[in-house]
Amino acid sequence: MEFSQHSRVWIYQADRKLSDQEVQQIQPELDNFTIGWTAHNNQLKARAEIRYNRFFILIVDESQAGASGCSIDKSVHFMKQIEQRFNVNLFDRFNLAYREGEEVKSLPRHAFEDLLKQGKINTETIVYNNMVQNVAELESKWEVPFKNSWHIQLFRDLVN
Repeated sequence: MEFSQHSRVWIYQADRKLSDQEVQQIQPELDNFTIGWTAHNNQLKARAEIRYNRFFILIVDESQAGASGCSIDKSVHFMKQIEQRFNVNLFDRFNLAYREGEEVKSLPRHAFEDLLKQGKINTETIVYNNMVQNVAELESKWEVPFKNSWHIQLFRDLVN
């Protein structure tokens, strides 16, 4: 399925790296969810994927049917079920992800701040902006250097 650059995106970040086995269990459930995902009885053109065994990405092309409040509630309910079944937190917005070498890691805000103070995270460190709104932003503004992300606003006083 092709998705327009304007397709809406929601990203849920796990507080830990999922095992390959967990991803293999969850992906078919995500596929089934998106196949049956509707808004006001209209089928949504949607897909879901897991990246880096950590990020759940839902995409809806609203040119066919728009995501409504009810349909968004359905997706949140579904993600909460995944959370419970796999003992993972997907709704902690203060769990910040960054890249260290080839690995994506995440930390609570205070631990992230500590690494900034120690210089282990710097302005060039790749961080993840899970607030991107559409496919175009997912492709260009999701994985970015710290200096180009919203993180710089929050932690400006801690970086050199």
